[in-house]
Order: sequence, then structure tokens, then C-alpha cells
Amino acid sequence: MEFGFTTAAYVVAAVLFILSLGGLSGQESAKRAVWYGIVGMALAVFATLIGPGSGLWLLSVILIAGGGIIGWYVATRVQMTEMPQLVAAMHSLVGLAAVFVGYNAHFELGRVLAMDEALRATLDGFAAVLAHKDGVEQSILRVELFLGILIGAVTFTGSVIAYGKLAGKVNSAARKLPGGHVLNAGAAAVSVLCLVWYFGTGGFLPLFLMTLAALFIGYHLIMGIGGADMPVVVSMLNSYSGWAAAAIGFSLGNDLLIVVGALVGSSGAILSYIMCKAMNRSFVSVILGGFGGTSGPAMAVEGEQIAIDAEGVAAALNDADSVIIIPGYGMAVAQAQQSVAELARKLRARGKQVRFAIHPVAGRLPGHMNVLLAEAKVPYDIVLEMDEINGDFPSTDVAIVIGSNDIVNPAAQEDPNSPIAGMPVLECWKAKQVFVSKRGQGTGYSGIENPLFYKENTRMFYGDAKKSVDSLLPMID
Repeated sequence: MEFGFTTAAYVVAAVLFILSLGGLSGQESAKRAVWYGIVGMALAVFATLIGPGSGLWLLSVILIAGGGIIGWYVATRVQMTEMPQLVAAMHSLVGLAAVFVGYNAHFELGRVLAMDEALRATLDGFAAVLAHKDGVEQSILRVELFLGILIGAVTFTGSVIAYGKLAGKVNSAARKLPGGHVLNAGAAAVSVLCLVWYFGTGGFLPLFLMTLAALFIGYHLIMGIGGADMPVVVSMLNSYSGWAAAAIGFSLGNDLLIVVGALVGSSGAILSYIMCKAMNRSFVSVILGGFGGTSGPAMAVEGEQIAIDAEGVAAALNDADSVIIIPGYGMAVAQAQQSVAELARKLRARGKQVRFAIHPVAGRLPGHMNVLLAEAKVPYDIVLEMDEINGDFPSTDVAIVIGSNDIVNPAAQEDPNSPIAGMPVLECWKAKQVFVSKRGQGTGYSGIENPLFYKENTRMFYGDAKKSVDSLLPMID
């Protein structure tokens, strides 16, 4: 009876997860989709706790309560600007969990195989599942748990480095050890040899050596990727964590874990592919950690950055008929989304056409800017993707860039040696006037110089984004 309930609950939870993932594709349905996911996960956890092999109730309750308290604490304290590094940190935990579960399955298999037939007949739970496996099934299990540990270890160290780069604790520049990809290839070769060794012997040593190699691969892959490409990295690590969970699901014989892992893994991979197209990157090079560098000296930028004050920006906005606002990570850092939304409302109230242009990799997390604007209650119909709005800049009076650099950088089109060469960007410099809200004259997180700041129709509106936009609001009449 309990097995039948668990199976039925897993089916319902899987359907809810699919509905949740589908609903997240639209802003209007996203809130409902989140609740689908919450209910699905609660049902899955409950069904697992009372299902076959259940036990250790006190320990389970303590761990669930402890995890829930930590999650609640983090969720209430984390700022929206810290969300990308939080996501990376969560991916690292998924990878680490896959490693622990894989090792547990390895030790449990060894324990069961050491028993005689009489003792095996008394086992229950996961041990009983292992006791009924024949030689072929045991070999398949070894491959499954090996892959789960491999992917989980790569995800763990890769996510830790991604967290460090996003949080500013690790240098965001692309860095590799001497030997570059040869080291990665060597570590991958060691992992393959360890797989053959482990498949034949079932010993601990090849599993341990593979884990060390995988931890190095995750570290070195992500260290070799520049900060400008971190949004793609976060998405790819999300995919890795899903495949690690799916592999461990096969090891445990847990159908729901397989389904959820496949959903996360495939959706993360698809999102990474979409983002790679948006950045004109090779999908394979993302997986191998081979992008974010330059092929030669960058083109020299000539001219000077010309500053403008709030009165000048306000005068241009009052005279403009059409305005496009381009938000970036700087807006998130300054928590200026409410002020920007109010500016848009005031301009629209005067009959001006105001729209927001969103680049696929704006911010440091896929959909980061969309979430911020939705939080500020900006109407969905004026938030447009790059492909929808890029052709409108030549007929636009004013473009306002708030805390963006790479996604509006003309060097992507003009400089073949730029780290972002070939990346599709928002062509805001084609507008009649461009105002860039920026804290200072630095190159920003990615360290790439932007010729936009030196163009004749560009003026630099220096200062904190929120304070700068707030200073404009009383002057919009």
C-alpha cells in the first residue's frame, strides 16, 4: 500500500513540476508556477518519508527542520543583487549531495555483497533493493553512481568558483593554469580510466581518484571563464546539477529524482544554448570552459567621456517623444528598479512612448532584469527582448542605459579582438541621444572598455543609479 501511494504521489509531483517549469516561461503565470513547484516538492518529500525504506524519523525531522530554517533565513536576508551567487551556491549543494549519495550507495553495495544469503533476506529499504540485484545490475549501478559522483563533483567546485566570481571574492578574469585545456583533458582521461578500473573491481581507490579529478575539472573549467560570461555559466551549472541528480536517481531507483533531474538538466542545457546564441558563443566551448578570452590587442578607444547633470537629462526627457530604458546589473546593485519604474510611469503619463530593452544576458543571471522590473510593477507589454526592439533605436529620441556595459558595447561589432566580439548587443548608440547612468569611469565587472561612453551623442550621468533617477523625478513635468 505504501509503495503504491508513493508511486502515485511521485506521478502527481512530477506533473506539478512540469507545470511549474512550463508556467515559469511567462510572467503572468510565474507566480502560480512557483506554487506548483512548492506543492510538488512538499508532496514528494512527504511520500518519500512514509514510503518504502522509511525510518530514522527523528533524524529526518531534525534535518528537514534545520534545512528549512536555514533556507528561510537566507531567503529573508538575501538581496536581489545577491541572487546570482545564491543560485550558484545552491547548485554547489546539489552537486555535493550527489557526491555523498553516490558514496553512500557504493559503501552500501559493498556491505550487502559481504553478507551471506540468509542475512540479505532480512534487509529492507535500499539495502534490500541492492540484495536483489544480479551481477549485471550491480555493474550498471556502479556506472550510475560513478557518473553521479563525477558530475556532482564537477558541479560542486565549479559552482563554488562561480559563486566566488559573482560575489567578487575571486578575480572575475579568465585564468587557467599552465597547460590550459591539456590539464582538463588529462583529468578527464584519468576519470575514464578510473571508470574502467572501478567497473572491473568495484574498489574505493578508483572512485576516490576520479572524485579528485572531477573536483579539479570543475575548478579549472570555471576559473577559465571570464566574468562577462557568468550568466551562461550559472545556467550551465544548473544543467550539470540536474544531470547529477538524475544519475543518482538511477542509483537509488527513485523515479521522481530521475524525472526532476532530467527536467532541470535539459531545461538548463536549452537555456544555456539560447544564451550562447544570444552571445554568439559556441555551446561546446561553454562546456569546455574555452571562452571569455581575447585573440589579440583590443582596439584603442579615442575621445573623452562627457558628463551631464540631472537638469540636462530631464530637459532631454521632457522634449523626447520616445524613450528606451536599458537596465543592467548596476540598477540591481543600487536597488533603483522602483525609481526607474516611477520615471517610466511619469513619462508615460505625459503621453511619451517608453519601453524597456532587455538583453538575454543582462545582469548576472538569466531573467534577472525581468524579475526586477516585475517586482517594480512595470507593465509586461513595455518590456521587450533585444530582437523585438533593436531595430527601433534609430527612431528613438532618448536611450537611457542604467548600469550596463557589455550588452550595449559597440566593440562587439567593431573590434574583432574584443572578448565579446560577435556578441549581439543592444544598439542604443543609434538613438538620437544616449544617457549612461554609471557610478564612475571604470570598466565594470567584466573589465571590458566600452566605446559607447565616448561617442558624440552619449553623455555620462555619473552617480548612484537610484539617487540619479530620483533626482530626475521632480523635473519631469
